[in-house]
Amino acid sequence: MQKILVNLIESIVHNYAEVNHCQSDWGLPLIGFASAEDPLFNQLKHSVSPSHALPQDLLAQARTVMVYYLPFVPDIPTSNKQGKLTSIQWSLAYVETNQLIMDINRIVKQELNKYCYNSTLLPPTHNFDKKKLISDWSHRHVAYIAGLGTFGINNMLITDRGCTGRLGSIIMDIELPPTTRPDYEYCLSKYDGSCQLCVERCPHQALTLDHFDRHRCYDILLYNDSFYPEDITVDACGKCCVGLPCSFINPAAKLQHE
Repeated sequence: MQKILVNLIESIVHNYAEVNHCQSDWGLPLIGFASAEDPLFNQLKHSVSPSHALPQDLLAQARTVMVYYLPFVPDIPTSNKQGKLTSIQWSLAYVETNQLIMDINRIVKQELNKYCYNSTLLPPTHNFDKKKLISDWSHRHVAYIAGLGTFGINNMLITDRGCTGRLGSIIMDIELPPTTRPDYEYCLSKYDGSCQLCVERCPHQALTLDHFDRHRCYDILLYNDSFYPEDITVDACGKCCVGLPCSFINPAAKLQHE
């Protein structure tokens, strides 16, 4: 079943832009799995928020959490390197990827139902407390538990295919083998202190080396959103993850193997 799900998601992503006439496109996704009983889920109530959900809160018979990373093709992050406002390409990719994630979750659910298994339909974003700006289901933290990467000082999850993409997750009532988590930091700042470029890349001073002002960051997201029609939500920025050594790769991998 694990292979079936991986092949299914890869096929959806590969064909999605053409089938749905998208202006955005994506590279090969990364897919990881975590046991719903992994003790790290309980730790999220301390590291993220006391209200952070456990897999069983969202699916009573939860056995596995599958997480996938959808990397943008390079021209999308490259378009977002200049200026304070988010590029049109990045903004469009944000909207189209949100729809892609919802479609992946729906199709995976249909596939699992064929084998009499159940799964959740978790939203890609906007599942957070609007005052605290903290999510009750953090795709990034769940992706860490599922072995997809480690956190950078920009608070993004750095994967083997970088950090310029989006994450989705699905809770399932089928038990599948978990992915092994990395045993070293992918972020160069955390690995050997050699990079803090993401801090310099934030044009709004929401990110510093030792602090992240989430409310200042969110104000910028809403400002960017104000330039788009009211019927779509484009609360995106992405400046702190483009033009970096970790934008498209895990930059510490080469150092780790030297």
